[in-house]
Amino acid sequence: MATRNPRRAVPPWPRLRVAEWEDTRETLHMWVQIVGKVRLAHAPLLNHWWQVTLYVSPRGLTTSAVPCAGEFFDIEFDFVDHVLRLRSSDGGLRTVPLESMPVAEFAARVSRALEELDLHTTIQDHPNEVEPAIPFSQDHRHHTYDPRAAHLFWRQLLQADRVMGAFRARFVGKASPVHFFWGAMDLACTRFSGRRAPRHAGGAPNCGDWVMVEGYSHELSSCGFWPGGGEEGAFYSYAYPEPPGYADRRVTPSDAFYSREHGQFLLPYEAVRTADDPDAALTGFLQSTYEAAADGAGWDRASLEADPERWG
Repeated sequence: MATRNPRRAVPPWPRLRVAEWEDTRETLHMWVQIVGKVRLAHAPLLNHWWQVTLYVSPRGLTTSAVPCAGEFFDIEFDFVDHVLRLRSSDGGLRTVPLESMPVAEFAARVSRALEELDLHTTIQDHPNEVEPAIPFSQDHRHHTYDPRAAHLFWRQLLQADRVMGAFRARFVGKASPVHFFWGAMDLACTRFSGRRAPRHAGGAPNCGDWVMVEGYSHELSSCGFWPGGGEEGAFYSYAYPEPPGYADRRVTPSDAFYSREHGQFLLPYEAVRTADDPDAALTGFLQSTYEAAADGAGWDRASLEADPERWG
């Protein structure tokens, strides 16, 4: 396959209106749920379900290495050449083209590829955190794939991952990787104070309350990027449990606001994209909303934070 460099034609923070790729986004959401559930079926449980996530890669989204029957495999969405690659550590390789097809067909192709690689896998046949939860094997409603939109979405994730990764480097306490949760289809990074949290009430659609109990077992401040909010998606930040006065804290930049409907601070993606310094605008949002959570809840910030340039 010919090598391409589409990056030259795409601005660093690309414009992608939610309305322009809604059908593709909903189809891709189901596809990443299928692949994420394959990882879930094999990877050992980690705190807060960190073992189920996907990661931004130089080509798209990947499971990273997953153990299976004494070997390893990975699955990667390649949003440059628009192909799903399944690779096993014994040299096996299968591909599924990323093109318009019903979710049911995509699920069948992935299952067949796994069987051909001797990666015998059974997953739950319906999505989580969405309504309605159409079984994958019966889903012919979602079938659209626009390669340009998928590519631009991945380019958004690249920038968000890069800035969030630099922000994560300031924290030496317990913190998650910057990773992609396929349930809500968002890129997230979470910091923890070290203290346990009140039991979460759950309530996510088509998702057992026990899932949220595990995810929110400890006091946290979480931030991320969700491609479904606002006109071009939105960055978010929230605290659990939310400390007193959190919603009234002033945060930066000026386009950021607290949404009482969602119980979190939001910053429209387009406000970052069009800023004079997008990196600084997003970093300011991540830092100021974290401080709202940490100061409001009395975190031991002196012990939890560090200068990432300390060995510079």
